[in-house]
Amino acid sequence: MIKVIVAGAAGRMGGRLVCLLKESAALTLAGAVESKGHVSVGEDAGEVAGCGQSGVIIRDDLSAFMDRGEVVIDFSTPAATLEHLRIVAQHRKAMVIGTTGFSPQELTELRMLAKPIPCVFSPNMSVGVNLIFKVIAEMAKALGEDYDIEVIEAHHRLKKDAPSGTALKMAEILAKALNRDLDQVGVYARKGMVGERRRGEIGIQAIRAGDIVGDHTVLFGGMGERVEVTHRVQSRDTFARGALRAARWVVRQPPGLYDMLDVIGLR
Repeated sequence: MIKVIVAGAAGRMGGRLVCLLKESAALTLAGAVESKGHVSVGEDAGEVAGCGQSGVIIRDDLSAFMDRGEVVIDFSTPAATLEHLRIVAQHRKAMVIGTTGFSPQELTELRMLAKPIPCVFSPNMSVGVNLIFKVIAEMAKALGEDYDIEVIEAHHRLKKDAPSGTALKMAEILAKALNRDLDQVGVYARKGMVGERRRGEIGIQAIRAGDIVGDHTVLFGGMGERVEVTHRVQSRDTFARGALRAARWVVRQPPGLYDMLDVIGLR
């Protein structure tokens, strides 16, 4: 059994990880962590997640669990994730990171900190979305300059960062496939008399409403036709199962920074 520590254990994603780990034949919950002062610290992780007692109490210090676990799965905040990554790197354990909303400076630090350990970092742990990452690059190359590109994402009202990490990843993949600089061609909002769409633009638009788990659409618009690739998530278990798959995979890897394309064999 692979021993897993869940960081952000009282969050929406953390709770689903705790519950799925209770059902897993290959992995077991070895630790659960939340931020200092969180109301769930001191409570049973399974009870907090709504799936019954797990026998693991939520603590506010990851270091206290490191001798018990083999891999840390982290869906928290950028600052917390970086602090957890420092601790994991010190103990030379493995890590799976699904946190989004990192600044460019934070991403640089993350890549540096992850060098001495096996680490999977992906803005979206869904197998389906990562297959789309692969497909849209080939579509962009084939359709070429005559097709306008828009990335549209929708999430629940509580999501803090926008656009989503997945939408940004899609836009980066599309820009790279077309030899464009996303910093130069990315358009994140339109209002007023903006004029005609500039050739080469890649639009990234965000919707926030209700309890939408996560929808992403890449739209290629040509003259006389449009092609759309859409991925919709009905349950957070999609992301949680992907993260658990990554955890099973990463503990067998040498040090390095990986993503879900590596995990599912599409690299």
